[in-house]
Amino acid sequence: MSTSQRKIEHLLLCVEKDVEAHKTNTGLRASGFDDIDLVHNCLPEINKKNLILETEFLGKKLSAPILIASMTGGHPDTKAVNATLASAAEELGIGIGVGSQRAAIEDPVMEDSFRIVRDKAPNAFIYGNVGAAQLNEFGIDGLERAVEMIGADAMAIHLNFLQEAIQPEGNVDATGCLLAIKKVCDELSVPVIVKETGAGIAHSQALAICEAGASAIDVGGLGGTSWAGVETYRAQKRGDLLPEHVGKEFWNWGIPTAVSIVESTISIPVIATGGVRSGIDMAKSIALGASLCGIALPLVGPALKGQKDVVDRLNLMIEELRVAMFLCGCRTIEELGNTAIVINGSIRGFLEQRGFETGKFAKRR
Repeated sequence: MSTSQRKIEHLLLCVEKDVEAHKTNTGLRASGFDDIDLVHNCLPEINKKNLILETEFLGKKLSAPILIASMTGGHPDTKAVNATLASAAEELGIGIGVGSQRAAIEDPVMEDSFRIVRDKAPNAFIYGNVGAAQLNEFGIDGLERAVEMIGADAMAIHLNFLQEAIQPEGNVDATGCLLAIKKVCDELSVPVIVKETGAGIAHSQALAICEAGASAIDVGGLGGTSWAGVETYRAQKRGDLLPEHVGKEFWNWGIPTAVSIVESTISIPVIATGGVRSGIDMAKSIALGASLCGIALPLVGPALKGQKDVVDRLNLMIEELRVAMFLCGCRTIEELGNTAIVINGSIRGFLEQRGFETGKFAKRR
């Protein structure tokens, strides 16, 4: 199957099926946010109307600490979705990423499904997207084409080896990826974001990514879209029993987003994606150490309806974030990053066994 055809299959499955990771037998979400409590401030001593949600990321100002996370592109039917998402990003003054640009690098006919993002969001922070497994194949010239295609302010290199391992067409040769990432960080004309796609990032890999020269880490933790789950549904459609079985077994594989934020908070900005479903989740992410939050799956349905639906969904989350900030006594996003939190349950156990203190800032021992 062509790369382009897979892109539209993935998008439709995310709309039609339950593709989220689940924490079985507990009723709690796999992201870990249910185990994080923000500490209420009964005397906030601030005016909610004067809160400052603006933040700066890689040299660009955003009106709120939100990125519309990489979702789609690479098939003619995805152009309208990207146009809608980009228009919403421009209206709200937030950032946006595109889906993997592999299809357009392989076939220039597909470029328009990505280029529409810059056309609709001329002032927004936009980042491109290429898989780590394709870096050596495309080289710096191929990545510069991807940058030029959308006037990208940064380029994301995505790590999706869980999906690759289940997908029959998957590239399972992960040798030399770190060296390839370093080369891109050294030579590409824009900053590089290294992002996972649903299985999270552990501390040692976060260190290696930092040392390779990345400008930011997107944790892409367990708790949002399960790409093993998406591949399970694709296998069911084909009647392909082996990947269907493996996909089911690895549906909930990975490091919860809440843990991965702490694991990855070192010296460069961290983007929290993976099961961020409300402004409260956003506030918890920032309190744990994230600089921004990425939102994907909750926007797919609205994006198929129109710009207003996307804007309305994001505005709800922004208002929830405002209320959470107010009730924590935080006037700015920076203050929210230092607010008190309590870590409970399995997330506390996970972090402590990984060598982190689970006090106010959950610092590594």
